[in-house]
Amino acid sequence: MSNFPSESGGSAPVSRRGFLRTAAALAAVPVLVAADPARAAAELPGFPAEVALYRSAYRNWVGEITADGLWACAPTGPEQVLSVVNWAWRSGWRVRARGSSHGWSPLTITEGTTADTPVLLVDTASHLTGLALESASAVRAGAGVTLEALLTYLEEHGLGVTAAPAPGDLTLGGALAIDAHGTAVPAEGERPPAGTTYGSLSNRVLELTAVVWDEGTGAYVLRTFHRAEADCAALLTHLGRSFVTEVVLRVGPNSNLRCVSRTDIPASELFAAPGSRGRTLETFLRRSGRVETIWFAFTEFPWLKEWSVTPVKPLTSRHVISPYNYPFSDSAPTLVADLVGRIFAEAAWYLAPVLGHAQLDVANLGLAATLSADLWGPSKNTLLYLRPTTLRVTANGYAVLTTRAGVQRVVHEFTSRYRERLEAYAALGRFPVNGSVEIRVTGLDDPADSGVEGARTPLLSALRPSGARPEWDTAVWLDVLTLPGTPYAEAFLRELERFLLDTFDGGYARARVEWSKGWAYTEDAVWSDAEVLGTAVPGSFDPGVWEQAVGILDRLDPHRVFSNGFLDRLLR
Repeated sequence: MSNFPSESGGSAPVSRRGFLRTAAALAAVPVLVAADPARAAAELPGFPAEVALYRSAYRNWVGEITADGLWACAPTGPEQVLSVVNWAWRSGWRVRARGSSHGWSPLTITEGTTADTPVLLVDTASHLTGLALESASAVRAGAGVTLEALLTYLEEHGLGVTAAPAPGDLTLGGALAIDAHGTAVPAEGERPPAGTTYGSLSNRVLELTAVVWDEGTGAYVLRTFHRAEADCAALLTHLGRSFVTEVVLRVGPNSNLRCVSRTDIPASELFAAPGSRGRTLETFLRRSGRVETIWFAFTEFPWLKEWSVTPVKPLTSRHVISPYNYPFSDSAPTLVADLVGRIFAEAAWYLAPVLGHAQLDVANLGLAATLSADLWGPSKNTLLYLRPTTLRVTANGYAVLTTRAGVQRVVHEFTSRYRERLEAYAALGRFPVNGSVEIRVTGLDDPADSGVEGARTPLLSALRPSGARPEWDTAVWLDVLTLPGTPYAEAFLRELERFLLDTFDGGYARARVEWSKGWAYTEDAVWSDAEVLGTAVPGSFDPGVWEQAVGILDRLDPHRVFSNGFLDRLLR
């Protein structure tokens, strides 16, 4: 990549920052072009007249999967969605629901999709955004509502959730499709109120409405599924193989959370072998149950966040009344932006250690300068902390199911392997990771948390409990982040993936992929390894679970209107 020109015609750090902002904007905001009515009528004959068509670009979170000039529409309600789906079925088109496009994996569209591909983007975020309380413990929400809007609405009514993903821009439909999660397990002695679940957001669903095939009428229809129905189990985490328009979620009383950040514990202590003395991750789990670590590449001191249920504001905490309280991470600071710009402009991948230390320095300085090391307030305001303007990086992801007592062992074995391989690559002059390792810990999807008698467990949730290992009650989420296009990244992540699948093979723990992230690595590609796609992923669930889920999804959408080439290969 050539140098980025400044306004004066030379190279300058500000232009690199501009490049990063531009890249983020392209990835975050779809480009819309009003459709010429005559051309629309010619290319999409018979399309429902009441639904406006337009041309749109598609960009996933990091801009690695892109497409220009796709046909798109924004139905004003479920009935218009139904009209669009039936048109697509009769016309040989496929429908892909689009929310915020905040994901990495090719679950919406695949690379190589063009304006000539018969695929229609259906925007959920414009109109499918209704919110209404069903009861004191349930909320009805449209699939296109963002998590920030949902949690804000709940907060206004004294309600909340146990944990949530960090980005507030995720749409609820997208979050449920891939079993989105936060970080939380019960603290030692914690007595959770009704409406608490330590699993995924999918485990909160009481009922959902989806567009499904009806054999009797010979068309797609809107149908409501209740949590105790067998078919509902496949729709709770459907990976884009269905179109959910509305859900009812169980919620609980809102909590005030304290979030304390610290960067004074070395990785060697925090991630030490099980049974070690000192400030290990397990000690914080016992105390609060809610932790996250962000360990920048080639550094020794991770950024540890610890949330705790704290009804009354501690004297040292800063009361926060809105989310996103780490402004230094909302956009790339000058130091980080300059380094990233240089890495891209000069292919200076060897600067990864410098970038890692710069990111840690920014976190240390930022926490102090913004008084963000000790926050307190309603749950939403500490759970949501990631804006769309943050530095865009690729991410791989896995959930490792184990017992609560096995968490420290999982973390120790993973981080030891990660550190060893990163140092081995660096010794060869290769720097495949220039971002961070992120670790979160959650419970599993216990259907009893829904309060519905006979409630079904999400079939394809990575947090689905194992019938063969009922003692497993916890999942450790492991993500490795790096800049897109980093040389040797795929090969490095393939090694790490093989380690995870071989080490956590069902003995004391089991690794499953995180649907929205990167997995199935070859030496130079992602979502491509045939053995992982065809054997390892289905085999990470109990026998028969994968086949049951695929069978239900195929029956509810036999024409595969809600699919793409990648899903056809994965869910077969």
